[in-house]
Amino acid sequence: MSTPMIRTAEAELELDSPARPTVLRDLLSLTKPRLSSLVLFTAGGGLALAPVRVPALQAVAAIVGTTLVVGGANALNCYLERDSDGNMARTATRPLPRQRLDPRLALAFGATLSLASITLLTVATPPLAALIAAVALILYVLVYTPLKRVSSLSVLVGAVPGALPPVIGWAAATGHLDPAALVLFGILFMWQVPHSLAIGIYRQDEYTRAGLVVHSAEHGLPASRRQMLLYTLGLFPVPLLLVRLDVAGMLTAVVGSALGAILVYQAFEGWRNESGPRWARRFFFSTLIYMTGLFAILVVDHWV
Repeated sequence: MSTPMIRTAEAELELDSPARPTVLRDLLSLTKPRLSSLVLFTAGGGLALAPVRVPALQAVAAIVGTTLVVGGANALNCYLERDSDGNMARTATRPLPRQRLDPRLALAFGATLSLASITLLTVATPPLAALIAAVALILYVLVYTPLKRVSSLSVLVGAVPGALPPVIGWAAATGHLDPAALVLFGILFMWQVPHSLAIGIYRQDEYTRAGLVVHSAEHGLPASRRQMLLYTLGLFPVPLLLVRLDVAGMLTAVVGSALGAILVYQAFEGWRNESGPRWARRFFFSTLIYMTGLFAILVVDHWV
């Protein structure tokens, strides 16, 4: 799901349509494969960090089920936003704005993936994982997507389903929620807000033309920079809670803190210097590096 389920990465992680796409390729592009891979990375992290040994088939079902629910949510998002996508340069070449696909086919495809994902997670993993996935799907498709046209509060709403993939992975492994799962949710939530605000700043004109409301347009650029700094400062200590809970060790404490300090520095510099779109674009890429690096270190630290 997009700020994917992680929604925010969609601004830069789109697949370009081939010169002569097939229907199958167009359907696949609706799932936003590169964005989905980022979400699956965090879901796999939640699965790997869980304090239980997960049978191979159950682990595969969890990964496949999460893949399907993310793909289904993204496909339904493309269906609902097909008109606004046609007004943005980065999305205008998608199959639906280009009218290469029948919208009814896209709707059926997204609904089928979504139903298959919830069914698979219900049957092959603890039902709690399916419940969390269903909540994420509903929030992303039926709440976050339409809210983008109304209010910049969509950033906070979208951050909830975007933060649930590692919780799905944890629940698929353990069948319940622990404090560590809630910490993983907190990391993704706190990360996703400044990540999304950064996209809103450097894509503001494009979003506005498409009829989507972003924070910097609704509340002003200074307010967005301030929020980015505050959420980044709040994010900085959260990974250390996983060390406290014995899910991670000193490697996470050192590397995670270093990654967090870099992000805080960049947010502070942008706030202090009253920076604009170019800074926001650099910050966006830094958030991707932060999240990828943090979860890689968490998994290594947990298993070494």
